[in-house]
Formats: sequence, structure tokens, C-alpha cells
Amino acid sequence: MDFNSLIAHPEVLLLVLAPLFFVCILLEWYVGDRQNKLPLNARYYLPEVLCNFALAGMHQLTDILTGLLIAKLYLVFFGWRLFDIEMNAATFVALMIAQDFCYYWFHRASHRVRWMWAAHVAHHSSENMNFSTAFRQSLMYPLAGMWLFWLPLVIIGFDPNWVVFVVLLNLGLQFFVHTQSIKSLGIFEWVLNTPSHHRVHHGRNPQYIDKNYAGILIIWDRLFGTFVKERETVEYGITKPINSFNPLVVTFTEWRDMGAEFLAPNRSWRQRFSALFAPPQTKN
Repeated sequence: MDFNSLIAHPEVLLLVLAPLFFVCILLEWYVGDRQNKLPLNARYYLPEVLCNFALAGMHQLTDILTGLLIAKLYLVFFGWRLFDIEMNAATFVALMIAQDFCYYWFHRASHRVRWMWAAHVAHHSSENMNFSTAFRQSLMYPLAGMWLFWLPLVIIGFDPNWVVFVVLLNLGLQFFVHTQSIKSLGIFEWVLNTPSHHRVHHGRNPQYIDKNYAGILIIWDRLFGTFVKERETVEYGITKPINSFNPLVVTFTEWRDMGAEFLAPNRSWRQRFSALFAPPQTKN
């Protein structure tokens, strides 16, 4: 597939990158499981790995199916664009930075709004951290409203195909921060989201909860007061473990609990609203 075809069909980008992802997984497995050079919670356990792959497949299928509808919606808003932006090297960099800024707020909302957390919790529910953890994605992101956060980019005047491409490129690059095999990237720790910063984000240690939302650039966390440096050993997972390797259980447990609270008898409408949109109690 050439680059122009990829821009025309950006939803397949992660499939194109999949061979690179699998090479990294195999190398990390060899270092951790075969050479015993990584912590136990970096090891590969077959039931969890299979769950992670199933979640990734479900997420990818949903992205392709709902992407058709969302693409049409983006085209409607693109008709109202403020500027006609021609894509070149400079505007591509501008789009990457703008999208990463939007991603920060999407990611922060996904931890602070329960409706969105219900989708995102699948990613945080593992008590291990390795490259396969990056595959833990939810098929419920479209329902949760992830696509709303990229609408401003379309309205500004960035072509919808390029927006979707950059969204998925950002997600693809985040694959590489889900590892314990890299301790520090030195000076780059000041600007980029690194494995160290993202390990913090997956921690359920009290001081690590709701920190380091960055996609590619850690500068947003530094600017908006959500940055914490990795110091204490990270305990991975959420405060109320799901304890299942069934991808359907991992995907829908929080939706079930949220719905039960919303539908519980003798509750005010304010309480029902809070059940859906207040900050979640089950946190990473």
C-alpha cells in the first residue's frame, strides 16, 4: 500500500504497523520471559495476551465499521471549515501538535467522566505492563464520544482523512511507551511521553492516579499540572480489579455497573446524572 492509499484509507494504519508491533513483542518476551531480565509484571501470560489481542481485534473492527459513519459526519463539518489548509511538512507538524493537544484533553476526560472511563477502563485493567498492554483497547470508544475531540481540527480546516491518519499515528506511537524494558530516555523525558512517564499513568499508587495523560508530548501535563515523575515502584491496574481474561467481561463490566447505578430505584435525577458523568470511583 502506497502513502496516498494510506491517507485515503487511514483506518488501516494500525494494521500496516502490526508487523513492527509483533517484532517488538517478541523481543520483549525474549528479554523478559526467556532471559529473566524484566520484572514479573512485565512477563507475558498467555491468557492475558490472548485477551489483549482479542480486545485489539474488536477495537479495530469497530473502528472500521463506525469510521464510515464518523467520516461522513466529519465531511459535513469540513464543509463549514474556517480555513483551506494545504498539507505539507509544516502543516503536518502543526496537525500532529494540535491533535496531540486534543488527545490530552480526550485522555483527561476519559479519566474524569465516568461515561468515558467506562470505555477506557479496559486499557487500565491489566496488572501487568508490557507491549501487549497497548493492545488493550475498547470497542466502546465511538459510543463514549472519542471522535468529538477531533472535530475542532476538521472545523479549523484539516482534511478529515489526514485527521484520522494522525489520530491513529498518535495511537500507534503510544504502543512504544507500554514497556518496562526502557528505564529512561534522558533529556527527552522533558518533552516526550516516555515509557517512564506512561508507567506512572498506569499506576494505581495513590500519587500516580490521574497523572501523565500525554500522547506524544509530555509538555501538556507539565503545563496543566498533571505531571508526576516515576519514583516509587509502580503497581499496575485499577483499584477495583476486574479479575478476568474474558475480553467481553473486560469491555463491559464498568458499563454494567454504571447502568445498574443509573437504574437503581429511589434515586434522584441528579444522582442518576452523577452515575453517568461524575468522576469514576474505580480508578487506575
